[in-house]
Amino acid sequence: MRITQGTFSFLPELTDEEITKQIDYALAQGWACSVEFTDDPHPRNTYWEMWGLPMFDLHDAAGVLQEVNACRTTYPQHYIKVNAFDSVRTFETMRLSFIVNRPDAEPGFRLERQDGPGRVQHYTIKSYASDRPAGERYAER
Repeated sequence: MRITQGTFSFLPELTDEEITKQIDYALAQGWACSVEFTDDPHPRNTYWEMWGLPMFDLHDAAGVLQEVNACRTTYPQHYIKVNAFDSVRTFETMRLSFIVNRPDAEPGFRLERQDGPGRVQHYTIKSYASDRPAGERYAER
């Protein structure tokens, strides 16, 4: 299963050159870039781990790509994304976010149904990745 979260998720994997062009675009808009990673990409897991601090004063895409590659080296079997944050007053929000690394195997999700009183049914999405402890979720089997 291929996780489709963020911009460009329905496209083939971006090359480093294409990632650099997107970072250049974000920096040209005055947006601050940051790098985040996770091993559980549940749709409600909006708080991924930050790799370093947001790069508010950086104006060169090479610096952001260097952080992306350092994160890839440390966490090769995790999801890694680049965020572009607009800090202009009245916006102060994420303007762009896209995945730049994926694990070799993406386990996906299952839908769990619980029957309540009468005909009430509750549905929950559960990540297969969460069946294994953190740090071992994408280990070779």
